[in-house]
Amino acid sequence: MAPVVHMPEPLCLIENINGRLLVNPKALKILSAIQQPVVVVAIVGLYRTGKSYLMNKLAGKNKGFSVGSTVQSHTKGIWMWCVPHPEKPNHILVLLDTEGLGDIEKGDKKSDTQIFVLALLLSSTFVYNTMNTIDQRAIDLLHYVTELSNLLRTVTSPDLDGVDNAADFVSVCPDLVWTVRDFYLDLEANGQLITADEYLENSLRPKQGTDQHLQNFNLPRLCIQKFFPIKECFIFDLPTHRKKLAQLETLHNDDLDPEFVQQVADFCSYIFSHSKTKTVSGGIKVNGSHLESLVLTYVNAINSGDLPCMENEVLALAQIKNLAALQKAIAHYDHQMGQKVQLPTETLQELLDLHRASEKGAMEVFMKNSFEDIDQGFQEKLETLLETKQNDFCKRNLEASLNRCSALLQDIFCPLEEDVKQGIYSKPGGHRLFLQKREELKAKYYQEPRKGIQAEEALQKYLQSKEFECVTIWQTDLILTAREEEMEEARAKAEFMKAETQRLGAILMQHQQMMEQRERLHREQVRQMEINRVYQQALQQRAQERRLKEEAEKLKERFQAESRKLQDEIQHLQRNDSADDTCILL
Repeated sequence: MAPVVHMPEPLCLIENINGRLLVNPKALKILSAIQQPVVVVAIVGLYRTGKSYLMNKLAGKNKGFSVGSTVQSHTKGIWMWCVPHPEKPNHILVLLDTEGLGDIEKGDKKSDTQIFVLALLLSSTFVYNTMNTIDQRAIDLLHYVTELSNLLRTVTSPDLDGVDNAADFVSVCPDLVWTVRDFYLDLEANGQLITADEYLENSLRPKQGTDQHLQNFNLPRLCIQKFFPIKECFIFDLPTHRKKLAQLETLHNDDLDPEFVQQVADFCSYIFSHSKTKTVSGGIKVNGSHLESLVLTYVNAINSGDLPCMENEVLALAQIKNLAALQKAIAHYDHQMGQKVQLPTETLQELLDLHRASEKGAMEVFMKNSFEDIDQGFQEKLETLLETKQNDFCKRNLEASLNRCSALLQDIFCPLEEDVKQGIYSKPGGHRLFLQKREELKAKYYQEPRKGIQAEEALQKYLQSKEFECVTIWQTDLILTAREEEMEEARAKAEFMKAETQRLGAILMQHQQMMEQRERLHREQVRQMEINRVYQQALQQRAQERRLKEEAEKLKERFQAESRKLQDEIQHLQRNDSADDTCILL
């Protein structure tokens, strides 16, 4: 369970000593001990207008914050009173009562502005206390301070995590409660009764038109409406007879105007039920220690000179508005370039064209939001900043192109480098192969998109850095090629001698074969001649045998013929003898 905050009376939180804001360590110690979320209600207004009285009522007390009864201002700096929130369990209500504005004894507009800005930035509900009516001076002053608050919040945004979107902006900005004291007018417009909120709404409503006078009239109203998305108005009658105002702290409600008592009750009820927990960017709810950090952050920023100080509010407002317009223009330029530019660009002209388009848009944003930039000082500063940003983009474009090209070259040529290390090209003809492979990789490099304007220069630098390797490969190629040529020549000679030996051997073998062939032919011829001789002899013998046979046949036939003839003669003789015998017989 969080410790109970016991603070019986207010304590000074911030005071102005010799033009420098000082934070009370005792007050910071109380804040640092608060672990619960805080609802911070701050009130600002002219001095001697009853601010402290309202804050005492919010604390549920008649006394606490000093309520003066003279023309002299009582509250100095910013006073704090931390009490348990009457309607939000486990919340602390932090009430901040501020030094009255416009104190003639003080005569320090710078201190007024600082107190006003701090109250605005620290609060979750900001009570703006004015007298009698809502007039142009009060509107201009509130506008002036809201612009200063925006400026200071921007300066300190690294510590406060900045405001990133509309919902965040609504949660960070305080609600506005405009209290109009001793109100004497009738709440009526165009013959119709209106509420206090409608009175505030009408007072802040811009007019239709485009001339400079209307723009000057509308500017503070539009800014206030933007800075305070939630607005409420309360009017208060005179509490009692002026002679009794000096004893206001001691008077009972019965001694006060019933209307005033009811108005105060309504005001307190609204604050208790509608005031939101103090929140910073990201929806983070603030506790006491967070609020302590905010106090120190803003006070240190103001003491460091981050809050403009000018006697002329118009000049100060012009500086604030034009500085804001410049920042918007730069933000617009950064946003447009961030969306459109993809570094590296293929050409410098592409980047310059994108810059000119974004520059034109930034100038339009500045012209739309600038205010009384009479000497065009802020416009010239914007032009200088845009030129600086252009140069920065050109530099970044060069770097991005170089980085992109270096990465590509490393990726594309890495295999070639590895081959070189492995000695793949340390051979005869290796230099030609190396150059061929390098040309292939260069072609691949040229085909890669978005290399930027450093593409060729990066390639040439890379090739120059590898020139020693190329020369080494060339020299190695020459040596190995010469050696290979010598070996090839020796090999060719050896092969020639071998071939010549083989040729001569073949010739010799051929000659030997021819001799052997001739020998075989001779022998064959001799054999053939012998065969022919034998054959001729055989033929002659057969011919002789045939003649002998023929002669034998002829002899045989003659013999046979002779034999037949002889037989025939014998037979004839025999017949003759027989006949003779017959004759004889006869």
